Amino acid sequence: MKFCKTYQEYMQGQKQPLPGVGLKKLKKILKHCREEVQLQRDINGVLNPSTCPHQCPVCDGTFFPSLLKEMSTVVGCFNERAQKLLELHLASGFRKCFMWKGRNHVTLIQEGKDLVTYAMINAIAIRKILKKYDKIHYSKQGQAFRSQAQSMHIEILQSPWLCELMAFHINLRETKVKIKSVSGFFEGCSLVFNDGKPSLSCAIFDSVKLDIDLTCSICLDTVFDPVSLTCGHIFCYKCACSAASVSIVDGLKSTDHKAKCPLCREAGVFEGFVFLEELNILLSRSCHEYWEERLQTERKERVKQAKEHWESQCRAFIGV
Repeated sequence: MKFCKTYQEYMQGQKQPLPGVGLKKLKKILKHCREEVQLQRDINGVLNPSTCPHQCPVCDGTFFPSLLKEMSTVVGCFNERAQKLLELHLASGFRKCFMWKGRNHVTLIQEGKDLVTYAMINAIAIRKILKKYDKIHYSKQGQAFRSQAQSMHIEILQSPWLCELMAFHINLRETKVKIKSVSGFFEGCSLVFNDGKPSLSCAIFDSVKLDIDLTCSICLDTVFDPVSLTCGHIFCYKCACSAASVSIVDGLKSTDHKAKCPLCREAGVFEGFVFLEELNILLSRSCHEYWEERLQTERKERVKQAKEHWESQCRAFIGV
């Protein structure tokens, strides 16, 4: 079965209508462009590569703007639904009783799996249509567009909520409850250790496998109290504070808007940081000895920075 048909059947099979990628519409645009390219080849006897893709009269005004809008809608929908689901799982006390009405762990696991599948299959659809664009235009403009989407933070595989959902799925899977499969797409998430270095792995369908490295690129150790910046890179909370030149007491919310990611050097990525609570729970269970050791070290550092902070505040208050 061709992927376009598989994708359409998947999207139509959802209980609630969800935004997706208009593969049929985009393929029609590319088909029209292919006919124009073939006509040019027949007239001139040879294709002039300089006319495509930078001056493509068929695609430039419709293909990329349409795809950009659809990608933005898809990632917005995914982020919103994932955030609500994770808030539901992490709720406690009276709020939990109120929010969990009519739900249990089985339904939560299923909703999480559905969302991960939704993200991954849309990522496949976007990758395939951009690959088709490059094939027709003999270009790498599709790859360049994907890089542009990443810089705009609308690449769904870049979303911190995807990492959180994968950790959420593994955390709840420990309940060992029986759940139905998801149309043969979802092959599950797992926490993998290679040479002692952890990573989250998720496979779907037959063409995409997502691996998320859980090693902090600053301290070169397993992320502790992990946070994700809006560029998608994950760091320890303390390491992120150090990179942003703020103390743990002040926190990342006090970061200057010009501060750059220490890995990709993109500015303004600290403002929308996400604390990865589900991932934090998963790693604390899976790396217990390391977690306890790191917890003691972090606690000492936090006490030290808090003491220095209040001493400086007191000196400033008395004018010393």
